[in-house]
Amino acid sequence: MYFLNEDHAYNFQNMILKDQTHPSDLERMSLFYIIGGNEDLFMKRQNIYDFKNHEINPQVLTNGEVDLCSSSKSLVRLAYNLFNGYEDEYTTPRDLLYNLDRKNFVVAKGGIDMRFNGHIEKQISGKLDEDMDIEFI
Repeated sequence: MYFLNEDHAYNFQNMILKDQTHPSDLERMSLFYIIGGNEDLFMKRQNIYDFKNHEINPQVLTNGEVDLCSSSKSLVRLAYNLFNGYEDEYTTPRDLLYNLDRKNFVVAKGGIDMRFNGHIEKQISGKLDEDMDIEFI
């Protein structure tokens, strides 16, 4: 599994453990991969995802309660779309990828790869721990 840096790997593992995500839940894994790869989103994760009810909070994109820049909104929309097919008028590939800098583009590609290629299943058995086989980009 590829991460941008140690913080990205830690953030991802933190959310997986808090949510008690099943290793075969690639949709939720891709959501957490994207949120964990952006420090701003990770700091606002409680507003983006409800860990108690195990569901996304799409209102965060429009209610103005949480300050999200255009790049962060694009990543959240992509993560939501990979999670459950969420769509709004800004979920076209152009709208999602246009605002991303190089680092966030790499995070987006990693989330897409995780969701559709499923390589994560081969590397996670049961639960994540300190011995997780990770590589940094």
